[in-house]
Amino acid sequence: MIPYGRQSINQDDIDAVSAALKGDFLTTGPLVGMFEEALEGVVGAPCIAVTSGTAALHCAYAAIDLKSGDEVITPPLTFVATQATAALFGAKIVFADIKASTGNINPDLVESLISEKTKAVVAVDYAGQPADLDALRSITEKHNLYLIEDAAHSIGSYYKNRPVGSIADITTFSFFPTKNMTTAEGGAVASLDSKLLEKARLFSRQGLVRDSEQFRIRGQGLWHQEVHDFGLNYRLPDVLCALGISQLSRLSYFKSRRLEIFTHYVRRLKNIPNVILPKVDSGNDVMWHLFPVRVPPQARQNIFNSLRNAGILVQVNYLPAYRHPVFDSYNLKLGDFPVSDSYYAGEISLPIFPDLTDTQQDWIIDTFLGIMATEFPD
Repeated sequence: MIPYGRQSINQDDIDAVSAALKGDFLTTGPLVGMFEEALEGVVGAPCIAVTSGTAALHCAYAAIDLKSGDEVITPPLTFVATQATAALFGAKIVFADIKASTGNINPDLVESLISEKTKAVVAVDYAGQPADLDALRSITEKHNLYLIEDAAHSIGSYYKNRPVGSIADITTFSFFPTKNMTTAEGGAVASLDSKLLEKARLFSRQGLVRDSEQFRIRGQGLWHQEVHDFGLNYRLPDVLCALGISQLSRLSYFKSRRLEIFTHYVRRLKNIPNVILPKVDSGNDVMWHLFPVRVPPQARQNIFNSLRNAGILVQVNYLPAYRHPVFDSYNLKLGDFPVSDSYYAGEISLPIFPDLTDTQQDWIIDTFLGIMATEFPD
């Protein structure tokens, strides 16, 4: 069985985790700060480590003081955590359709959706490809809004020679095992705005204030800490940060290997009838998290099932978020976001991960081509 994505673990990773387990700290210790510093070296902005990509989004929305009645503009083509973590603050989700070429939010549709209640625009880097960040930044600066980048797919990617993480007001990452690198479960928040990052940090550490100069309660002992605003426990433990530090040391290899696999897929599948391949936007240097192909929607189910029956555990990414029943109260209907719906209707994610061998990839391609020939005979 070949999964669509999988972690790459070597002996250095195992040794790093083993050493952490033998140390004095399992939860918050020195490796957290070391991991955050190593992340900053990759993404170009100070970071805080948290327990998941979802936690990172939750912290990002807390950092911008998102409140009930605010509106957040997001694309439909994303995992629903992008919307859920904003909705839990009472915000209304406003959907902007995507570009068919990339699966990313279409900046040309964003500005008309802005209202006096809009607080932020969220770009999702689908499959690892950065969104049109300059165009989105121009819009958010014009209207005094926050630009949040959901970069769960794109650590290691560059947009116009700038690393993802250094461009938006606040950027979130995921280190789930199928992502570009892993801490098992984990995520991070990055920002060049020290005030935003500190708000995110406080929220992720249960809102605990430990600086005596900020205390509102005086006369307590050295044990004292207090909460000014509620937060949650989203601390990533030392033992997982040990894995993250080790993984980051191989990020350039992960990127080059994913690019090799991406390039080989494109070389063998280009010009195949009834198959649309992903394309790179000009100016993007992509670390590919997914390899999304699109096939005729009427055949997608059969192609998906045939690949799975052959032991190729392809995936579909994603049901457009507005179609989840949780949004029933929004009174949206199928077809309101036609580009997202069309993209989803034919999308299949073929396996891509560093340990996928050339032989396995050729077998996947040969199997896929055989299935396509059966579905669409000359």
